Amino acid sequence: MTQRVALATVMDRLAIDDVITGYAVTVDDGDWSAYEALFTPDGRADYTGAGGAEGPAGEIARWLAGTMRLFPVRQHLIVNRCIELEDLGGYPGDRARVRADYLNPMRLAREGETSGTGDTAPDFVFGGRYVFELDRTEPGWRIRTVTVHEKWRRTPGPA
Repeated sequence: MTQRVALATVMDRLAIDDVITGYAVTVDDGDWSAYEALFTPDGRADYTGAGGAEGPAGEIARWLAGTMRLFPVRQHLIVNRCIELEDLGGYPGDRARVRADYLNPMRLAREGETSGTGDTAPDFVFGGRYVFELDRTEPGWRIRTVTVHEKWRRTPGPA
């Protein structure tokens, strides 16, 4: 691998990491147009592994907008990112796969609450793994698919 190829690979990894971080931030901030912009035009999201919906990114953004209103406090932590770049005989290709674990505490809206202030102890905590498939596009790396694999959850109620 030449220095030029090594530098391009590092740059790709940083750019992909920015997309994954952007994914978490857009969901936490409820910025659904930015969420949709992280995807390729034919991008899809599959939340069925956590009891949710599956479909084109635009439809899922609208579904999330409605669903996440119930949770004014949410924080997605995406960790242990394993980035696999397509290898074209020693040169990076235009596809990548990322497996990353997540921890997702969320709190239900309280009666009359609109801002998410006050008691911020989470009502729900979810954990699992995301699998992202990304493509290099003209504007940069974009998500082609994201699939959620929930491994566990803690919900309100008796222990």
